[in-house]
Amino acid sequence: MTGSGGTLLVLGASGDLAGRLLLPAVGQLLGSAEGPSGLTLVGAGTEDWDDATWRERVAAAFASVRATGARIDEITAHTKYLTADVTRPEDLQRLLDACDGAPAIYFALPPAVTAKACAALGQLTLPPGTALVLEKPFGVDQSSAADLNTIIGRLVPEDQIHRVDHFLGKSTVLNLLGLRFTNRLFEPLWSADHIARVDIVFDEPLGLENRARYYDGAGALVDMIQSHLLQVLALIAMDPPASLYARDLRDRKAEALRACRVWAGDPVAASRRARYTSGVIDGRQLPGYAEESGVDPARQTETLAEVVLQVDTWRWAGVPFRLRSGKALGNGRKEIVITLKPVPRLLPGLTGEAQPTRLRISMGPDRMALDLNINGPDDPFGIDRVTLDADFNPGRLPAYGEVLAGVFAADPTLSVRGDTAEECWRIVDPVLQSWRENQGPTGGLPCGIRRPVNLDRVGTRTKTGFRGSAGQPSTPVAVWGIRRVWIRVIRVVAGSAGSRGSWPKQVSCRRRAH
Repeated sequence: MTGSGGTLLVLGASGDLAGRLLLPAVGQLLGSAEGPSGLTLVGAGTEDWDDATWRERVAAAFASVRATGARIDEITAHTKYLTADVTRPEDLQRLLDACDGAPAIYFALPPAVTAKACAALGQLTLPPGTALVLEKPFGVDQSSAADLNTIIGRLVPEDQIHRVDHFLGKSTVLNLLGLRFTNRLFEPLWSADHIARVDIVFDEPLGLENRARYYDGAGALVDMIQSHLLQVLALIAMDPPASLYARDLRDRKAEALRACRVWAGDPVAASRRARYTSGVIDGRQLPGYAEESGVDPARQTETLAEVVLQVDTWRWAGVPFRLRSGKALGNGRKEIVITLKPVPRLLPGLTGEAQPTRLRISMGPDRMALDLNINGPDDPFGIDRVTLDADFNPGRLPAYGEVLAGVFAADPTLSVRGDTAEECWRIVDPVLQSWRENQGPTGGLPCGIRRPVNLDRVGTRTKTGFRGSAGQPSTPVAVWGIRRVWIRVIRVVAGSAGSRGSWPKQVSCRRRAH
Protein backbone atom coordinates (compact mmCIF):
# COMPACT_ATOMS: atom_id res chain seq x y z
CA MET A 1 0.00 0.00 0.00
CA THR A 2 1.36 3.42 -0.91
CA GLY A 3 0.76 6.89 0.43
CA SER A 4 -2.23 7.58 -1.87
CA GLY A 5 -5.32 5.53 -2.61
CA GLY A 6 -6.06 2.12 -1.19
CA THR A 7 -8.26 0.91 1.65
CA LEU A 8 -7.78 0.44 5.35
CA LEU A 9 -9.82 -2.66 6.19
CA VAL A 10 -10.29 -2.95 9.96
CA LEU A 11 -11.13 -6.43 11.24
CA GLY A 12 -12.58 -6.15 14.74
CA ALA A 13 -13.84 -2.63 14.03
CA SER A 14 -16.53 -2.86 16.71
CA GLY A 15 -13.99 -3.74 19.43
CA ASP A 16 -12.30 -1.70 22.14
CA LEU A 17 -8.90 -1.43 20.48
CA ALA A 18 -10.33 0.03 17.28
CA GLY A 19 -12.39 2.64 19.12
CA ARG A 20 -9.83 3.55 21.77
CA LEU A 21 -6.56 3.60 19.79
CA LEU A 22 -6.78 2.82 16.08
CA LEU A 23 -9.53 5.16 14.88
CA PRO A 24 -8.26 8.20 16.84
CA ALA A 25 -4.78 7.57 15.39
CA VAL A 26 -6.23 7.36 11.87
CA GLY A 27 -7.93 10.70 12.49
CA GLN A 28 -4.72 12.30 13.70
CA LEU A 29 -2.82 11.00 10.69
CA LEU A 30 -5.45 12.10 8.17
CA GLY A 31 -5.58 15.52 9.77
CA SER A 32 -1.81 15.99 9.35
CA ALA A 33 0.33 16.76 6.35
CA GLU A 34 1.69 13.20 6.40
CA GLY A 35 -1.73 11.59 6.00
CA PRO A 36 -2.51 9.53 2.89
CA SER A 37 -4.84 10.97 0.28
CA GLY A 38 -7.70 9.09 -1.30
CA LEU A 39 -7.94 6.56 1.53
CA THR A 40 -11.05 4.41 1.92
CA LEU A 41 -12.02 3.07 5.34
CA VAL A 42 -13.96 -0.18 5.71
CA GLY A 43 -14.90 -1.64 9.09
CA ALA A 44 -15.84 -5.24 9.79
CA GLY A 45 -16.99 -6.87 13.01
CA THR A 46 -19.41 -9.25 14.63
CA GLU A 47 -21.78 -6.49 15.81
CA ASP A 48 -24.87 -6.11 13.64
CA TRP A 49 -24.27 -2.45 12.78
CA ASP A 50 -25.37 -0.42 9.79
CA ASP A 51 -23.24 2.21 8.04
CA ALA A 52 -24.81 5.04 10.05
CA THR A 53 -23.86 3.47 13.39
CA TRP A 54 -20.32 2.87 12.17
CA ARG A 55 -19.98 6.42 10.88
CA GLU A 56 -21.06 7.76 14.25
CA ARG A 57 -18.28 5.75 15.88
CA VAL A 58 -15.70 6.97 13.37
CA ALA A 59 -16.82 10.60 13.75
CA ALA A 60 -16.69 10.37 17.54
CA ALA A 61 -13.17 8.88 17.42
CA PHE A 62 -11.95 11.63 15.09
CA ALA A 63 -13.59 14.31 17.23
CA SER A 64 -11.86 12.95 20.35
CA VAL A 65 -8.50 14.03 18.87
CA ARG A 66 -9.90 17.17 17.20
CA ALA A 67 -9.17 15.85 13.73
CA THR A 68 -10.70 18.14 11.10
CA GLY A 69 -10.29 18.94 7.43
CA ALA A 70 -11.45 17.86 3.99
CA ARG A 71 -9.92 14.39 4.25
CA ILE A 72 -11.64 13.80 7.60
CA ASP A 73 -15.02 14.87 6.19
CA GLU A 74 -14.57 12.74 3.08
CA ILE A 75 -13.64 9.52 4.85
CA THR A 76 -16.35 9.95 7.51
CA ALA A 77 -19.04 10.47 4.90
CA HIS A 78 -18.11 7.45 2.79
CA THR A 79 -16.80 4.84 5.21
CA LYS A 80 -18.81 1.63 5.39
CA TYR A 81 -19.28 -1.30 7.74
CA LEU A 82 -19.93 -4.98 7.06
CA THR A 83 -20.94 -7.59 9.59
CA ALA A 84 -18.68 -10.58 9.13
CA ASP A 85 -17.12 -13.64 10.72
CA VAL A 86 -13.48 -12.98 9.83
CA THR A 87 -12.53 -16.63 10.35
CA ARG A 88 -14.69 -17.66 7.33
CA PRO A 89 -13.05 -17.42 3.87
CA GLU A 90 -16.33 -16.46 2.19
CA ASP A 91 -16.85 -13.53 4.56
CA LEU A 92 -13.26 -12.36 4.06
CA GLN A 93 -13.72 -12.49 0.29
CA ARG A 94 -16.80 -10.28 0.65
CA LEU A 95 -14.71 -7.80 2.64
CA LEU A 96 -11.91 -7.77 0.07
CA ASP A 97 -14.47 -7.15 -2.69
CA ALA A 98 -15.59 -4.03 -0.80
CA CYS A 99 -12.06 -2.55 -0.89
CA ASP A 100 -10.76 -0.06 -3.45
CA GLY A 101 -7.18 -0.61 -4.54
CA ALA A 102 -4.59 -2.42 -2.44
CA PRO A 103 -5.92 -2.98 1.09
CA ALA A 104 -4.08 -2.70 4.37
CA ILE A 105 -5.81 -5.32 6.51
CA TYR A 106 -5.68 -4.31 10.17
CA PHE A 107 -6.23 -7.17 12.63
CA ALA A 108 -7.71 -5.41 15.68
CA LEU A 109 -8.42 -8.86 17.10
CA PRO A 110 -7.35 -11.22 19.90
CA PRO A 111 -4.32 -13.37 18.97
CA ALA A 112 -6.32 -16.59 18.57
CA VAL A 113 -8.83 -14.95 16.22
CA THR A 114 -6.03 -13.29 14.25
CA ALA A 115 -4.41 -16.68 13.65
CA LYS A 116 -7.71 -18.15 12.40
CA ALA A 117 -8.35 -15.15 10.14
CA CYS A 118 -4.88 -15.42 8.62
CA ALA A 119 -5.41 -19.13 7.98
CA ALA A 120 -8.71 -18.33 6.25
CA LEU A 121 -7.00 -15.67 4.09
CA GLY A 122 -4.66 -18.42 2.91
CA GLN A 123 -7.57 -19.90 0.97
CA LEU A 124 -8.02 -16.67 -1.00
CA THR A 125 -6.04 -14.74 -3.60
CA LEU A 126 -5.07 -11.38 -2.11
CA PRO A 127 -4.86 -8.25 -4.29
CA PRO A 128 -1.31 -7.24 -5.27
CA GLY A 129 0.23 -4.86 -2.74
CA THR A 130 -1.90 -6.07 0.18
CA ALA A 131 -0.39 -5.16 3.57
CA LEU A 132 -1.10 -7.04 6.78
CA VAL A 133 -1.12 -5.06 10.04
CA LEU A 134 -1.11 -7.14 13.23
CA GLU A 135 -1.49 -5.99 16.82
CA LYS A 136 0.39 -7.31 19.81
CA PRO A 137 0.64 -9.83 21.27
CA PHE A 138 1.90 -11.66 18.19
CA GLY A 139 1.05 -15.21 19.21
CA VAL A 140 1.00 -16.47 22.79
CA ASP A 141 4.49 -18.02 22.94
CA GLN A 142 7.50 -18.63 20.69
CA SER A 143 5.97 -21.67 19.03
CA SER A 144 2.67 -19.99 18.16
CA ALA A 145 4.50 -16.90 16.90
CA ALA A 146 6.59 -19.09 14.59
CA ASP A 147 3.45 -20.84 13.34
CA LEU A 148 1.75 -17.51 12.66
CA ASN A 149 4.85 -16.24 10.85
CA THR A 150 4.72 -19.29 8.59
CA ILE A 151 1.04 -18.67 7.78
CA ILE A 152 1.32 -14.97 6.97
CA GLY A 153 4.63 -15.49 5.17
CA ARG A 154 2.66 -17.45 2.58
CA LEU A 155 0.26 -14.56 2.11
CA VAL A 156 2.54 -11.57 1.46
CA PRO A 157 6.28 -10.76 1.58
CA GLU A 158 7.81 -9.83 4.95
CA ASP A 159 8.19 -6.15 4.02
CA GLN A 160 4.39 -5.98 3.57
CA ILE A 161 3.79 -7.28 7.11
CA HIS A 162 3.53 -4.65 9.83
CA ARG A 163 3.54 -6.00 13.39
CA VAL A 164 2.47 -2.91 15.29
CA ASP A 165 4.27 -1.77 18.41
CA HIS A 166 3.36 1.86 18.98
CA PHE A 167 6.28 2.29 21.40
CA LEU A 168 8.55 2.37 18.35
CA GLY A 169 6.73 5.52 17.24
CA LYS A 170 7.25 7.39 20.52
CA SER A 171 9.34 10.48 19.92
CA THR A 172 11.41 9.79 23.05
CA VAL A 173 12.20 6.25 21.94
CA LEU A 174 13.17 7.49 18.49
CA ASN A 175 15.40 10.08 20.11
CA LEU A 176 17.54 7.23 21.42
CA LEU A 177 18.84 6.91 17.89
CA GLY A 178 19.84 10.55 17.62
CA LEU A 179 21.23 10.61 21.15
CA ARG A 180 23.43 7.59 20.59
CA PHE A 181 24.60 8.05 17.04
CA THR A 182 25.08 11.81 16.61
CA ASN A 183 26.96 12.54 19.86
CA ARG A 184 30.53 11.40 20.47
CA LEU A 185 29.92 11.94 24.18
CA PHE A 186 27.73 8.86 24.65
CA GLU A 187 28.61 6.11 22.19
CA PRO A 188 32.25 5.62 23.35
CA LEU A 189 30.86 4.97 26.88
CA TRP A 190 27.99 2.75 25.68
CA SER A 191 29.28 -0.63 26.87
CA ALA A 192 30.05 -2.81 29.88
CA ASP A 193 33.38 -1.01 30.24
CA HIS A 194 31.56 2.03 31.59
CA ILE A 195 27.91 1.10 32.24
CA ALA A 196 26.93 -0.70 35.45
CA ARG A 197 23.26 -1.34 34.69
CA VAL A 198 20.28 -0.38 32.56
CA ASP A 199 16.74 0.06 33.89
CA ILE A 200 13.68 0.34 31.65
CA VAL A 201 10.65 1.15 33.78
CA PHE A 202 7.04 1.81 32.82
CA ASP A 203 4.97 2.26 35.99
CA GLU A 204 1.56 3.89 35.57
CA PRO A 205 -1.13 5.09 37.98
CA LEU A 206 -3.97 3.64 35.89
CA GLY A 207 -5.71 0.48 37.00
CA LEU A 208 -7.46 -2.03 34.76
CA GLU A 209 -9.68 0.62 33.12
CA ASN A 210 -12.29 -1.86 31.81
CA ARG A 211 -9.74 -3.94 29.88
CA ALA A 212 -10.29 -7.23 31.71
CA ARG A 213 -11.28 -9.10 28.55
CA TYR A 214 -7.78 -8.69 27.15
CA TYR A 215 -5.59 -7.94 30.15
CA ASP A 216 -6.66 -10.82 32.39
CA GLY A 217 -5.37 -13.26 29.81
CA ALA A 218 -2.12 -11.38 29.30
CA GLY A 219 -0.80 -9.66 32.42
CA ALA A 220 1.99 -7.11 32.75
CA LEU A 221 4.76 -9.35 31.44
CA VAL A 222 3.05 -10.05 28.11
CA ASP A 223 1.26 -6.69 27.81
CA MET A 224 4.34 -4.52 28.34
CA ILE A 225 7.66 -6.32 28.73
CA GLN A 226 7.38 -9.00 26.03
CA SER A 227 6.52 -6.36 23.46
CA HIS A 228 7.16 -2.70 24.23
CA LEU A 229 10.04 -2.78 26.69
CA LEU A 230 12.03 -5.42 24.82
CA GLN A 231 11.85 -3.21 21.73
CA VAL A 232 13.29 -0.35 23.78
CA LEU A 233 16.01 -2.69 25.08
CA ALA A 234 16.92 -3.60 21.50
CA LEU A 235 17.45 0.06 20.57
CA ILE A 236 19.67 0.54 23.63
CA ALA A 237 21.71 -2.65 23.24
CA MET A 238 22.15 -2.84 19.47
CA ASP A 239 25.40 -1.99 17.72
CA PRO A 240 25.40 1.03 15.38
CA PRO A 241 23.53 0.22 12.14
CA ALA A 242 24.84 1.20 8.72
CA SER A 243 21.76 3.37 8.26
CA LEU A 244 18.35 3.98 9.80
CA TYR A 245 16.57 2.36 6.87
CA ALA A 246 14.41 -0.66 7.59
CA ARG A 247 16.81 -3.51 6.79
CA ASP A 248 19.87 -2.12 8.57
CA LEU A 249 18.01 -0.97 11.68
CA ARG A 250 15.97 -4.14 12.07
CA ASP A 251 19.03 -6.35 11.49
CA ARG A 252 20.82 -4.69 14.40
CA LYS A 253 17.79 -4.96 16.67
CA ALA A 254 17.49 -8.66 15.83
CA GLU A 255 21.15 -9.24 16.74
CA ALA A 256 20.66 -7.65 20.15
CA LEU A 257 17.53 -9.67 20.91
CA ARG A 258 19.13 -12.94 19.81
CA ALA A 259 21.82 -12.34 22.43
CA CYS A 260 19.30 -11.56 25.18
CA ARG A 261 18.24 -14.06 27.84
CA VAL A 262 17.14 -14.28 31.46
CA TRP A 263 19.90 -13.36 33.93
CA ALA A 264 22.08 -16.41 34.76
CA GLY A 265 19.44 -18.66 33.18
CA ASP A 266 17.40 -18.56 36.39
CA PRO A 267 13.87 -17.26 35.72
CA VAL A 268 12.80 -17.77 39.33
CA ALA A 269 15.53 -15.60 40.86
CA ALA A 270 15.51 -13.10 37.99
CA SER A 271 11.80 -12.28 37.95
CA ARG A 272 8.91 -11.38 40.18
CA ARG A 273 5.22 -10.61 39.89
CA ALA A 274 2.50 -8.98 41.97
CA ARG A 275 -0.95 -7.53 41.54
CA TYR A 276 -2.48 -4.48 43.13
CA THR A 277 -4.81 -4.66 46.10
CA SER A 278 -7.52 -2.13 46.92
CA GLY A 279 -6.58 1.41 47.82
CA VAL A 280 -6.69 5.07 46.87
CA ILE A 281 -4.71 6.57 44.01
CA ASP A 282 -4.96 10.17 42.81
CA GLY A 283 -8.00 10.56 45.02
CA ARG A 284 -9.80 7.63 43.43
CA GLN A 285 -10.80 4.48 45.29
CA LEU A 286 -9.75 1.42 43.31
CA PRO A 287 -10.83 -2.13 44.06
CA GLY A 288 -8.15 -4.80 44.20
CA TYR A 289 -7.35 -6.31 40.83
CA ALA A 290 -8.95 -9.63 41.80
CA GLU A 291 -12.20 -7.75 42.55
CA GLU A 292 -12.26 -5.87 39.23
CA SER A 293 -15.19 -6.63 36.90
CA GLY A 294 -14.40 -9.40 34.42
CA VAL A 295 -11.32 -10.69 36.26
CA ASP A 296 -10.92 -14.38 37.08
CA PRO A 297 -8.95 -14.40 40.38
CA ALA A 298 -7.90 -18.02 39.81
CA ARG A 299 -5.76 -16.97 36.86
CA GLN A 300 -3.30 -15.22 39.20
CA THR A 301 -2.74 -12.54 36.56
CA GLU A 302 -0.02 -10.09 37.58
CA THR A 303 -0.30 -6.31 37.26
CA LEU A 304 3.38 -5.76 38.07
CA ALA A 305 6.14 -7.72 36.41
CA GLU A 306 9.89 -7.33 36.65
CA VAL A 307 12.60 -9.35 34.96
CA VAL A 308 16.39 -9.03 34.87
CA LEU A 309 18.02 -9.89 31.54
CA GLN A 310 21.52 -10.16 30.14
CA VAL A 311 22.76 -9.41 26.64
CA ASP A 312 25.53 -11.87 25.85
CA THR A 313 27.79 -9.76 23.65
CA TRP A 314 31.22 -8.27 24.20
CA ARG A 315 29.60 -4.85 24.45
CA TRP A 316 27.22 -5.82 27.29
CA ALA A 317 28.74 -8.82 29.08
CA GLY A 318 27.88 -8.66 32.79
CA VAL A 319 25.48 -5.69 32.60
CA PRO A 320 21.99 -6.36 34.06
CA PHE A 321 19.04 -4.99 32.11
CA ARG A 322 16.06 -4.59 34.44
CA LEU A 323 12.65 -4.30 32.80
CA ARG A 324 9.64 -3.47 34.96
CA SER A 325 6.05 -2.46 34.37
CA GLY A 326 3.21 -2.05 36.83
CA LYS A 327 -0.31 -0.70 37.12
CA ALA A 328 -1.98 1.33 39.89
CA LEU A 329 1.35 2.68 41.15
CA GLY A 330 1.63 6.06 42.77
CA ASN A 331 4.62 7.55 41.00
CA GLY A 332 3.74 7.11 37.31
CA ARG A 333 7.39 6.58 36.49
CA LYS A 334 8.20 5.94 32.82
CA GLU A 335 11.89 6.15 32.07
CA ILE A 336 15.10 4.57 30.85
CA VAL A 337 18.01 4.88 33.28
CA ILE A 338 21.59 4.27 32.16
CA THR A 339 23.82 4.06 35.25
CA LEU A 340 27.54 4.39 34.70
CA LYS A 341 30.15 2.72 36.86
CA PRO A 342 31.72 4.78 39.66
CA VAL A 343 35.10 6.38 39.23
CA PRO A 344 37.89 3.87 39.94
CA ARG A 345 39.25 5.96 42.79
CA LEU A 346 37.90 8.94 44.71
CA LEU A 347 40.78 11.34 45.20
CA PRO A 348 41.85 11.86 48.83
CA GLY A 349 40.91 15.35 49.92
CA LEU A 350 37.44 15.27 48.36
CA THR A 351 34.64 14.87 50.87
CA GLY A 352 31.19 13.40 50.44
CA GLU A 353 29.90 10.55 48.33
CA ALA A 354 30.42 10.42 44.57
CA GLN A 355 27.20 8.90 43.24
CA PRO A 356 27.18 7.18 39.86
CA THR A 357 26.57 9.28 36.76
CA ARG A 358 23.12 8.54 35.42
CA LEU A 359 21.51 9.30 32.07
CA ARG A 360 17.71 9.30 32.49
CA ILE A 361 15.43 9.37 29.46
CA SER A 362 11.79 9.93 30.30
CA MET A 363 9.09 8.29 28.16
CA GLY A 364 6.46 10.72 29.40
CA PRO A 365 6.94 13.62 29.56
CA ASP A 366 9.56 13.65 26.80
CA ARG A 367 12.71 14.69 28.65
CA MET A 368 16.25 13.61 29.34
CA ALA A 369 18.45 14.31 32.36
CA LEU A 370 22.10 13.72 33.18
CA ASP A 371 23.01 13.42 36.87
CA LEU A 372 26.61 14.51 37.58
CA ASN A 373 28.98 15.14 40.51
CA ILE A 374 30.62 18.56 40.81
CA ASN A 375 32.36 20.64 43.50
CA GLY A 376 30.06 22.19 46.05
CA PRO A 377 29.18 25.90 46.29
CA ASP A 378 30.62 26.43 49.80
CA ASP A 379 33.39 23.90 50.44
CA PRO A 380 35.25 23.57 47.11
CA PHE A 381 36.40 20.11 48.17
CA GLY A 382 32.89 18.89 48.92
CA ILE A 383 31.11 16.80 46.31
CA ASP A 384 27.76 18.14 45.14
CA ARG A 385 25.11 16.69 42.82
CA VAL A 386 23.63 18.50 39.82
CA THR A 387 21.29 17.49 37.03
CA LEU A 388 21.35 18.72 33.44
CA ASP A 389 17.81 18.61 32.01
CA ALA A 390 16.66 18.83 28.42
CA ASP A 391 13.19 18.79 26.87
CA PHE A 392 12.59 16.87 23.68
CA ASN A 393 10.41 18.52 21.08
CA PRO A 394 7.23 16.56 20.37
CA GLY A 395 7.29 14.30 17.33
CA ARG A 396 5.42 15.19 14.18
CA LEU A 397 2.71 12.67 15.10
CA PRO A 398 1.62 10.76 18.21
CA ALA A 399 3.19 7.31 18.49
CA TYR A 400 0.32 5.34 16.97
CA GLY A 401 0.02 7.80 14.09
CA GLU A 402 3.76 7.56 13.41
CA VAL A 403 3.54 3.78 13.07
CA LEU A 404 0.43 4.01 10.86
CA ALA A 405 2.23 6.51 8.62
CA GLY A 406 4.82 3.80 7.98
CA VAL A 407 2.07 1.35 7.03
CA PHE A 408 0.55 3.71 4.46
CA ALA A 409 4.00 4.62 3.11
CA ALA A 410 4.92 0.91 2.76
CA ASP A 411 7.85 1.55 5.11
CA PRO A 412 8.37 -1.24 7.69
CA THR A 413 11.11 0.58 9.64
CA LEU A 414 8.95 1.04 12.74
CA SER A 415 7.29 -2.37 12.49
CA VAL A 416 8.45 -5.48 14.33
CA ARG A 417 10.06 -8.04 12.04
CA GLY A 418 8.94 -11.67 12.25
CA ASP A 419 12.17 -13.11 13.65
CA THR A 420 12.33 -10.51 16.42
CA ALA A 421 8.71 -11.20 17.37
CA GLU A 422 9.74 -14.82 17.96
CA GLU A 423 12.86 -13.79 19.87
CA CYS A 424 10.83 -11.64 22.27
CA TRP A 425 8.74 -14.70 23.16
CA ARG A 426 11.86 -16.86 23.52
CA ILE A 427 13.22 -14.38 26.08
CA VAL A 428 10.14 -14.33 28.32
CA ASP A 429 8.88 -17.90 27.83
CA PRO A 430 11.09 -19.31 30.64
CA VAL A 431 9.64 -16.74 33.05
CA LEU A 432 6.07 -17.50 32.01
CA GLN A 433 6.75 -21.22 32.39
CA SER A 434 8.22 -20.77 35.86
CA TRP A 435 5.18 -18.74 36.91
CA ARG A 436 2.81 -21.39 35.58
CA GLU A 437 4.62 -24.08 37.55
CA ASN A 438 4.48 -22.04 40.75
CA GLN A 439 1.26 -23.02 42.51
CA GLY A 440 1.44 -20.19 45.06
CA PRO A 441 -0.66 -17.02 44.70
CA THR A 442 0.60 -13.89 43.00
CA GLY A 443 1.84 -11.46 45.66
CA GLY A 444 -0.18 -8.40 46.64
CA LEU A 445 1.02 -4.83 46.07
CA PRO A 446 -0.78 -1.93 47.78
CA CYS A 447 -2.56 0.29 45.28
CA GLY A 448 -0.81 3.64 44.96
CA ILE A 449 2.57 2.52 46.31
CA ARG A 450 5.23 4.90 45.01
CA ARG A 451 8.36 2.78 45.10
CA PRO A 452 8.02 -1.01 44.69
CA VAL A 453 11.05 -2.87 46.01
CA ASN A 454 13.01 -4.16 43.03
CA LEU A 455 15.26 -7.12 42.35
CA ASP A 456 18.47 -5.38 43.44
CA ARG A 457 20.14 -8.61 44.52
CA VAL A 458 19.99 -10.04 41.00
CA GLY A 459 22.92 -8.94 38.90
CA THR A 460 24.06 -6.28 41.37
CA ARG A 461 27.77 -5.87 41.76
CA THR A 462 29.44 -3.96 44.56
CA LYS A 463 30.22 -0.28 44.18
CA THR A 464 27.42 0.33 41.69
CA GLY A 465 25.95 2.97 43.96
CA PHE A 466 22.49 1.40 43.79
CA ARG A 467 20.64 0.70 47.01
CA GLY A 468 17.08 1.81 46.32
CA SER A 469 14.42 1.46 43.64
CA ALA A 470 15.61 0.79 40.12
CA GLY A 471 17.35 3.84 38.77
CA GLN A 472 16.99 5.83 42.01
CA PRO A 473 19.23 6.47 45.03
CA SER A 474 18.29 4.92 48.36
CA THR A 475 16.91 8.12 49.91
CA PRO A 476 14.84 10.89 48.37
CA VAL A 477 16.89 13.63 46.75
CA ALA A 478 15.87 17.12 47.82
CA VAL A 479 16.24 19.96 45.40
CA TRP A 480 17.63 23.07 47.10
CA GLY A 481 18.83 26.49 46.06
CA ILE A 482 17.34 25.89 42.62
CA ARG A 483 19.52 27.62 40.15
CA ARG A 484 18.73 27.39 36.46
CA VAL A 485 21.30 28.13 33.83
CA TRP A 486 19.90 28.10 30.31
CA ILE A 487 22.30 26.80 27.74
CA ARG A 488 21.92 27.25 24.05
CA VAL A 489 21.46 24.00 22.19
CA ILE A 490 22.19 23.93 18.50
CA ARG A 491 19.63 21.83 16.75
CA VAL A 492 21.09 19.35 14.33
CA VAL A 493 18.99 17.37 11.93
CA ALA A 494 21.00 14.40 10.77
CA GLY A 495 19.67 12.14 8.04
CA SER A 496 16.84 9.79 8.92
CA ALA A 497 17.32 10.31 12.67
CA GLY A 498 16.47 13.98 12.28
CA SER A 499 13.39 13.35 10.16
CA ARG A 500 11.94 10.74 12.52
CA GLY A 501 12.92 12.02 15.92
CA SER A 502 13.26 15.37 17.59
CA TRP A 503 15.99 17.16 19.47
CA PRO A 504 16.30 18.83 22.86
CA LYS A 505 14.91 22.35 22.72
CA GLN A 506 16.34 23.58 26.04
CA VAL A 507 18.74 22.48 28.71
CA SER A 508 18.81 23.51 32.35
CA CYS A 509 21.10 22.78 35.24
CA ARG A 510 19.84 22.32 38.77
CA ARG A 511 21.81 21.66 41.91
CA ARG A 512 20.81 18.81 44.20
CA ALA A 513 21.61 18.05 47.81
CA HIS A 514 22.32 14.45 48.70
